[in-house]
Amino acid sequence: MSSLGKGICAASLGRLLKARDISVTIQKFDPYINVDPGTMNPFQHGEVFVTEDGGETDLDLGHYERFIDENLSKYNNFTSGVIYKTVIDNERKGKYLGSTIQVIPHVTDEIKRSIKRTLQNKKVDIVITEIGGTVGDIESLPFLEAIRQFKKDVGMENVLYVHVTYVPYLKTTGELKTKPTQHSVKELRSIGIQPDIIVCRSEIKLSDDLKNKICLFCDIEKEANINAVDAKHLYEVPLMLRDEGFDSIVLSKLKMNNKLSNLKDWEKLVNTIRNLNGTVTIGIVGKYTTLKDAYLSIAEALKHGGYFFKKNIEIKWINSEILDKLYDNKDYLSEIDGILVPGGFGIRGINGKINVIKFARERKIPFFGICLGMQCAVIEFSRNVLGLKDANSSEFDHSTKNPVIDIMPEQETIKNKGGTMRLGRYPCKIKKGSLAYKAYKKEVIFERHRHRYELNNYYRELIEKAGLEATGIYQEKNLVEIVEISDHPWFVAVQFHPEFKSRPSKPHPLFRDFISAAIKYSSLNKRKK
Repeated sequence: MSSLGKGICAASLGRLLKARDISVTIQKFDPYINVDPGTMNPFQHGEVFVTEDGGETDLDLGHYERFIDENLSKYNNFTSGVIYKTVIDNERKGKYLGSTIQVIPHVTDEIKRSIKRTLQNKKVDIVITEIGGTVGDIESLPFLEAIRQFKKDVGMENVLYVHVTYVPYLKTTGELKTKPTQHSVKELRSIGIQPDIIVCRSEIKLSDDLKNKICLFCDIEKEANINAVDAKHLYEVPLMLRDEGFDSIVLSKLKMNNKLSNLKDWEKLVNTIRNLNGTVTIGIVGKYTTLKDAYLSIAEALKHGGYFFKKNIEIKWINSEILDKLYDNKDYLSEIDGILVPGGFGIRGINGKINVIKFARERKIPFFGICLGMQCAVIEFSRNVLGLKDANSSEFDHSTKNPVIDIMPEQETIKNKGGTMRLGRYPCKIKKGSLAYKAYKKEVIFERHRHRYELNNYYRELIEKAGLEATGIYQEKNLVEIVEISDHPWFVAVQFHPEFKSRPSKPHPLFRDFISAAIKYSSLNKRKK
């Protein structure tokens, strides 16, 4: 079922294999018809993760990158929409020579080609492929049929099936129930797939008797029954699965060289997480706060910054719409050590974001704006410092006389919304002596983008003279990428998305320094944590 942890299992396996000096990449097949999640509501899908090459992908790719510490591409995420669109486009071009187009073989063949395309894009020893959805769902059937066929295409010894199932715990009787696992395996077998390994997700540890029962009814060896018990911390999962022998049984079944594992760095990370000392409270002000997955990479990047200083990061989720008319946020934000305004689209909740940025600017609270957060910072500054009371973004008010944020010229004629924003990796030159330069310690950096609107250069000189300085520029098109306030302890806003490049053992420089500023602010205010 969804949200069970297939993505974390796949990412953890990737981490374990890398620790054995085996090269891996991970891809995700999503059964929905959308070409990508770029146009989907975050309440339905969570965040859109952006790759270096500009792919708008499933949030699981963020887990993959953070766990295996490698940049993935748009070829690591395929949806039913992509597969069907490719097949239909090929049919229109006459590539099937007049054949009647069917799910089998045309759709399943395209799915298999996508698996191979990922391997061709990046030469590795193992491709881990996660099939989204639930066994038995009609949407997932073409993918399951394709991976059934794939075993025959590339050789039985080169494919391994891992089935992640749920073993529910009935508190009323104090029992774990294996029947759902038996039924899901039966469903898989009915379409011709016999799991080689079963990962059993559960609240508590399975007894040997229950493991033996699953092995008997599901026809697997005992060592191929992996128990993935709920973890206290996300990054503990690879170590827990290693202790269950997950990577060893995978390599054994694939008849690959089982090299010694070196997870010292990961063990050090987990030890740090288990021994955090003190708490820093960060307020995330957005409009999708009821679904934490909408800001998943940001939350993880904040935690990474906390790990660097051995501090626990407590996130206070703040609905920006609540702050729309709260011009004095003193009581509401009294326990906050730092304020972060993330990306988003649309006018809903914008005034709340602008109000909280004003509060952070005037009260010298560490502030970090990302994408729309930067745009709101420019609007707030223009209204309350420059005195341009109607300053706005042309996204929210087409008739504003002061569009301090305006649509990029190349975006004006675009009508299709999917995959047409400024996406992916672009360079940025940073001004020496700035907060950004102190963080990165270099002049040219590369970050990932996802936006259509930018700071309007017509107002740039006016804004800079008043104290909001442009410290990062995309020189090829003279676009402002970073703004800062120099007479503020830490006020930085960026047009790009630094959260996508943060790693648990290597926090992004801006997130690291933002947390550092929040720690100092907390210490100066002498609040007990």
